[in-house]
Amino acid sequence: MRKYIFEGMIRRPLTEGAPKPGDAATAELARAVEGAARRRLGRSLSIRAVDAGSCNGCELEIHALNNAFYDLERFGLRFVASPRHADVLLVTGPLTRNMREALERTYRATPDPKWVVAVGDCAVDGGAFADSPACVPGGIGAAVPVDLHIRGCPPRPTDLLKGLLALLDAQA
Repeated sequence: MRKYIFEGMIRRPLTEGAPKPGDAATAELARAVEGAARRRLGRSLSIRAVDAGSCNGCELEIHALNNAFYDLERFGLRFVASPRHADVLLVTGPLTRNMREALERTYRATPDPKWVVAVGDCAVDGGAFADSPACVPGGIGAAVPVDLHIRGCPPRPTDLLKGLLALLDAQA
């Protein structure tokens, strides 16, 4: 045990460093997303995250949007618990056969106007799980129409913000 304690005192932590305080670019990007949502919808953007069978890498990045650094709530963007209150479905994972019907029901429960964003390589085309017999070939687009693909394994939170802004600007 003592060996591990001493090694921990000498070796640097394996985590990433904290972001620089006051990252103006991220704040400006989030403000732009809020402004585009208000122009397009007349209100703030409501987001519903749907896990269609992923490894949770993309979910960690999506949840980072709620942490103290990104804090989307301050810009009026919010995650909702029900698809009936959502404008955007952020779908992650390669779409397993067991989740196909659930995703289709979630899509039907979301009121118009609605957009579907495929988050991560797995949601786009199956990614590392593309050849699995447990997954639907073709990713999320095989079950519901996809408006935007955000690639990455997993995509960074800033990429998610840029994707939402591009989605709202394209629809305006």
